Amino acid sequence: MPDFSIALTGLQADTVALNTIGNNLANLNTTAYKGQTTSFEDLFYQQIGTSGASDPEQVGVGTRVSGTETNYTQGSLSTTSNSTDMALSGTGFFVVEQGGQQSLTRAGNFQLDSSGDLQTIDGESVMGFPTVAGTVSQTSNLAPITLPVGQTEPAQATQNVSISANLNSAAAVGNTFSTAVTVYDSLGQSHVATVTYTKASSTTWNYAVTLPSADASGAPVNNTGTLTFDSTGALVSPSSNVTGITFPGMADGASSMNFSMNLYNSAGAATVSQSASANNVAASSQDGYASGTYESFAVDSTGIVSATFSNGHTTTVGQVAVATVSNQSGLLRTGDNNFQTTAASGTASVGTAGTGGRATIEDDTVEGSNVDISAEFSNLVVAQRSFEANSKTVTTFDTVTQDAISMIR
Repeated sequence: MPDFSIALTGLQADTVALNTIGNNLANLNTTAYKGQTTSFEDLFYQQIGTSGASDPEQVGVGTRVSGTETNYTQGSLSTTSNSTDMALSGTGFFVVEQGGQQSLTRAGNFQLDSSGDLQTIDGESVMGFPTVAGTVSQTSNLAPITLPVGQTEPAQATQNVSISANLNSAAAVGNTFSTAVTVYDSLGQSHVATVTYTKASSTTWNYAVTLPSADASGAPVNNTGTLTFDSTGALVSPSSNVTGITFPGMADGASSMNFSMNLYNSAGAATVSQSASANNVAASSQDGYASGTYESFAVDSTGIVSATFSNGHTTTVGQVAVATVSNQSGLLRTGDNNFQTTAASGTASVGTAGTGGRATIEDDTVEGSNVDISAEFSNLVVAQRSFEANSKTVTTFDTVTQDAISMIR
C-alpha cells in the first residue's frame, strides 16, 4: 500500500519553504532585513532487499527541512535627511539594549527620545563607549549613547592660543607685523587679542600680546618676549610654549584671563619660522568659547558621536559600538530586526567601527533589505509546483488505495 506520509513530508517541507519566501517578500521594505532560504534533505531509507549484484534495494520515506539559511550580505545603502540614521558598511552589528537584555541589529534607523537617548524604533538604547573627561574610554563598560538635547554648554575661557606664522627675514629692523585672535574670558565674552611681532635683529623678533585697553584695567603679565631663530630660520628660543600670559582686571567682571601662546605643536615642531618671504599667518586657533545650546550631532566613520552647540563648539559624547560574531549563521533571530548570540554563533566581539574587520559607519544613511524580488518570485514558482506535485501524489495514493479496497468487495 502507498505510504501517505511520504507525500505529507513533502507538503510540510514545501509549506515551510513557502512561508520563508512569503516572509522575505513581506520584508522587502524592512530596514536592513536579511533574506532567508529553506534547504531540504532526504529522510532515512528502507532496505527492501538486494539485487542480483548484491546492490541494496532501498525506498526513501520522504523529505524534511534541514535548515533555514540567512543571507547576511549587505543591503543597498541609501542617504536620508534624518541625522539619526546610520548604516554599517561591512560586517558587524549595532549593539542595542532594553531591560538589561542586549541584542544585535543591522537596522540603524534610530531616533532620539525627549531625554536625548539614541534609540531604535522599538525603544532599545543604542550602546557605545562613554567619554571620560571628554575622551572616549574604550576600556569602560558599554553605556547608552545620550545627546545633550535641550542642554546649555557653559562658557570656557581660552587656555591656549596657537599661531602658525612666517616672519620675513628680509624685513628691516624695526619692522612690525600683527595678527589678531579672538579669545574668550570666563564669562564667555569675546576679546580680540593682538600679537605684534617687531624685528629686533637679523635673527630675533620681539613679540607683545595685548588686549584693547578698555577690556582689562590691570597691568598684563608675561605678555612680551623675544623669538630667536637659527641660520635656517628654525625657532630655537623659547624652546617651549609661552605660559602664564595674564590680563587682570577684566572690565566685564570675569576672572583674570590666563592663557598660553603655543609656539610648538603636539609633535614638538615649531609653528613660527623665519624665511625670506612675506610676513604671513597660515592658521590660528584657540580653545575658548561662549556658552551655547545644543543644536545637532554627527557620527564619523569610526562611530565617534559629536554634539554641536550654537556657539560653534563641538564635543564628543561617545562612540557607537560595533559587534561581530565568529559564526553569523548561528545567530538567533528574535524579531524587531534583532539577533541574539547562541552557542553556535559564539559570543559577540564588541569594539569600534573600522577595526578588527568590523564595518565602518555611514551617517545619514540606512541599509535596505537584501531580498532580491525576482529571485523570490522564481523560488515561489518552484515551491508552488513542488507543493502541487506532492498534492498530486496524495490524490494518486488515495486513488490507488480505493482501487485496492474495491478489489475485495
